[in-house]
Amino acid sequence: MNAKEYLSQAIWLDQMIDSKLEQLATLKSLAMKVTSSFTKEKICGGNIEKSKMESTMVKVIDLENEINADIDRLVDLKKDIQDTINMMDDINQQLLLELRYLSGKGWDEIAASMGYDPRTVYRIHGKALKEFERMKLCQ
Repeated sequence: MNAKEYLSQAIWLDQMIDSKLEQLATLKSLAMKVTSSFTKEKICGGNIEKSKMESTMVKVIDLENEINADIDRLVDLKKDIQDTINMMDDINQQLLLELRYLSGKGWDEIAASMGYDPRTVYRIHGKALKEFERMKLCQ
């Protein structure tokens, strides 16, 4: 895995968490619409069906656990990325990588905040990726 692929994991994982949070909100909204049904329990064997409310709540809890695991992974990944960025010498490269991969900023926004034209930002980015990869290999 090269430096860009490694760094991009943070962006993708962050977007995946956002997507799952949207799914969770939808699922919780649907859970509020589920009504309990009162049926007789089966006495002589067979499978007892779970209520729709119980099934929905299990799905909500499973998705919440999945989101929490993803958040833990993201926090660990961002800390590792930040630690490697902090070892770099060039402050412009550090700032660019932080803005792009830790803050998820777009290229135009990065160029504006750094006071550079986009081509300069791309040039700095290329150098920063090489330096990041070198620093990562030294760890």
